Amino acid sequence: MEENRPIKKRDTYKRIITFSEGIVLLAVEMYLFGLTWYQYYSIGIELPFFRRGNWAVIGMYGLIIFLFTKLYGGYRVGFLRLIDVLYSQILSLICSNIVAYVQLCIVCRDYVNPLMLIRLTFFEMLVIVIWVFACRFLYATFYPPRHLLLVYGYKTPVEFIDKINARKDKYIIEDRIHVSEGEQKIKEKILQYEGVILCETKAYIRNELVKYCFEHSVRSYVVPKLSDIIILGAEPIHLFDTPILLSRNQGLTGEDMIFKRILDIVCSVILLVLASPFMIVIAACIKLYDRGPVFYKQDRLTLNGKVFKIIKFRSMRMDSEANGAQLAKKHDDRVTPIGKIIRKLHFDELPQLFNILKGEMSMVGPRPERPEIAKLYEETLPEFKYRLKMKAGLTGYAQVYGKYNTTPRDKVKLDLTYYEQYSIWLDIKLILLTFKILFQKENTEGIDANQTTAIRVDKKPPAPVNQKPEGLDESEDAFY
Repeated sequence: MEENRPIKKRDTYKRIITFSEGIVLLAVEMYLFGLTWYQYYSIGIELPFFRRGNWAVIGMYGLIIFLFTKLYGGYRVGFLRLIDVLYSQILSLICSNIVAYVQLCIVCRDYVNPLMLIRLTFFEMLVIVIWVFACRFLYATFYPPRHLLLVYGYKTPVEFIDKINARKDKYIIEDRIHVSEGEQKIKEKILQYEGVILCETKAYIRNELVKYCFEHSVRSYVVPKLSDIIILGAEPIHLFDTPILLSRNQGLTGEDMIFKRILDIVCSVILLVLASPFMIVIAACIKLYDRGPVFYKQDRLTLNGKVFKIIKFRSMRMDSEANGAQLAKKHDDRVTPIGKIIRKLHFDELPQLFNILKGEMSMVGPRPERPEIAKLYEETLPEFKYRLKMKAGLTGYAQVYGKYNTTPRDKVKLDLTYYEQYSIWLDIKLILLTFKILFQKENTEGIDANQTTAIRVDKKPPAPVNQKPEGLDESEDAFY
């Protein structure tokens, strides 16, 4: 316990340090923009601003770049991987400077020369690269990876451990212990580490360990069950002196549905106008490649299990499903050369904007699944149908925070998180975040050949010998 105290003390100032790092970068960006404004753009105004007017223009630029960087996670140096922080910062900068150019045209009441703003962008990119590497070095120096204890239940969570091991810059699973070892032994072990991960344990065991960690100020990371996620959206009621949490479980309110539909129509029309040149080129390329159909229509599920025909650009050979329904795999030889490009850019999804205009889909919602594949998922995961409480979406919580090959169980958890925390502002945020994932390779990868999915209905592997605690059943609750 003694050696953990310095770490806990440093944790107290972590937010202050990261906040200060962000302020430094923002100040430099505003300073560079200010120089560009004073030297090249302010002199072109018919009635030049006095001191406060110039400050307002620079301040507005600072606010724009702060909001975009905050949205895309550009200040989360210790949380995201270095390459992700760099990508988020550059994307935020480009978006901010596009908005800044519009701002300059409005202020100057004319189209202004963008060359100086482009030059500014390159200078700011150089500053960002230096800032990201410097902050990452400082973070790694003061906040090395946390050494954690993994407490697990029914079986060793191999897939989850692999995910944690992918971020050894942040977490290291130093040891693991099965719940059958007993509560006392687990509690003794917990105090030897900087934190504990509770994964696939029965609720009563998990709750006891969470309270123990709280009592001893030990970090606890909990893999939530579906019931936990439902409770996240509950509303506290204070009618009595006993706290009550209310889960309405009735979907969107009337006003939510109206505003969501308005957002769908506005966004789909704007995107169709902007994307129409690309769609024409893509259609021509597909047609010229093999003379086959440009579009691919397929049955998909939406709200309350209703089936509709989804429209996509065809990215596979015409005989791609001669042997029945199959999920796309890594290095799938059924994908055409044109298909590889449009799938990487997600441009094969653009025709779905017509589905949105028709009201069959929404801009934001669970990924529309095929009926036959959904049926197979539900054989081993009955809760998979919970996703049908929302209209299917072009993008969504699972699409932004998950991957194409995210397991069905985790997809349900992500989609249910969206359902329980829904707001129109969350929709807008997810739409904007979608631009961030367009060029991230892991979001377009197919499933690995060895990855277990509902297409390969495998029985649950048996628990390790002598590791299954007495009374622990093998129901879905043990997993979720």
